[in-house]
Amino acid sequence: METTVPKPTNGQTAPDYPQMPPTHSSSVAVLEPPEHEYLAIVLRSLETMKNGDFSVRLPVAWTGLPGKIADNFNEIVIANEQMASELRRVGQAVGKEGKTRERIRVKQQRGAWDEMEVSVNTLVEDLLRPTTEVTRAIAAVAQGNLTQTVRLDVDGRPLEGEFLRSANIVNTMIQQLGVFTAEVTRVAREVGTDGKLGGQAMVPGVAGTWKDLTDSVNSMASNLTGQVRNIAEVATAVASGDLSRKITVDVRGEILQLKEAINTMVDQLRSFASEVTRVAREVGTDGKLGGQAVVPGVAGTWKDLTDSVN
Repeated sequence: METTVPKPTNGQTAPDYPQMPPTHSSSVAVLEPPEHEYLAIVLRSLETMKNGDFSVRLPVAWTGLPGKIADNFNEIVIANEQMASELRRVGQAVGKEGKTRERIRVKQQRGAWDEMEVSVNTLVEDLLRPTTEVTRAIAAVAQGNLTQTVRLDVDGRPLEGEFLRSANIVNTMIQQLGVFTAEVTRVAREVGTDGKLGGQAMVPGVAGTWKDLTDSVNSMASNLTGQVRNIAEVATAVASGDLSRKITVDVRGEILQLKEAINTMVDQLRSFASEVTRVAREVGTDGKLGGQAVVPGVAGTWKDLTDSVN
């Protein structure tokens, strides 16, 4: 049987086909190669495919048993080429472009080919679902909702390995945020609203920034407690007629202004009381008439009272 020597197909370089001497016929034809040369071509093609080059093809012009071998080889290599192409496409789309709905699609819907498609697509879904859960929980936290946590199962199957570890880390973070928020709210309400001084936030097991935040809240509450208590002590002493007390707590800003104002008031009260007592003793007891109370720097009511005494 004679066969025309095939040319490389699909723009790919075909293996070196054995060149047979031309016949005496006027048509361009060659004799079919011997069996060992068929095997040599098939072997070279198999080695090419084994090395990951799925562009190799056997001649489509072969007939008989070699033709069937060529057809089946070409179908196998085309299926591998398509699978590799689909894996690259989905890897790019899902892994780099974030197109999480992309899945591989293969034309060979038989046996292991179909199983590979299902396995790869299931793998992609299994990888994405825990990530979607984490994203859902973190999105809720970003909106101030600390009631959402990462579910520890997917479609009734418990998370395992790194998926479970990641879920537990996120859930621990949300739990600590919840405890921290509750404690800060409690201390702020007790100190700022209910007037229960001395309140401290208690967030067990915190570290790093969480501990720093807790310490900052407690420091603020402690400072407020010390300032208010010191002011209350001085005010109580003044109300009881004790003008020897002053605010001594270390403060800054507007609290410092309040401290200075109260201490100045105490000083003026003490000066006024001292002068009134002196004038009363001189005039009423010692009989020294013409005494005048001298209270420097007074104004308003203090001046009016001083003038009334004088």
